[in-house]
Amino acid sequence: MFGRKKNLEQDHAPQADKEYEKKYTEDSFWDKVVKFAKTAGREVIEKALWLYYAAQQPNTPLWAKTAIYGALGYFISPIDAIPDITPVIGYADDLAVLAAAVATVATYITAEVKERAAEKLRGWFGA
Repeated sequence: MFGRKKNLEQDHAPQADKEYEKKYTEDSFWDKVVKFAKTAGREVIEKALWLYYAAQQPNTPLWAKTAIYGALGYFISPIDAIPDITPVIGYADDLAVLAAAVATVATYITAEVKERAAEKLRGWFGA
């Protein structure tokens, strides 16, 4: 699934989404989430996990996966509007992009997706 661009639906995605979608890889996503979970905070990681697990669902359409991969590509990209190393506000832009993607694909963020994310969050952040 990663990196495929043969469907016409993807040709209508905003250019920025296409650029960040190219940067997305599953390994890069997990590397960033595991390494920066505590620094980024529960809310940022929760939204990233919701999107990640929603993209794994077979009923999530291609247009939604394109939006998800664009947002996750931005999240894992080392080039940010606000660098992640900036204290306090470093992940604000990431949260904004992830929240916008969550709003866009909310129909595909099911109770099952949220439970999978909650289970992972409990492992990293506790109850």
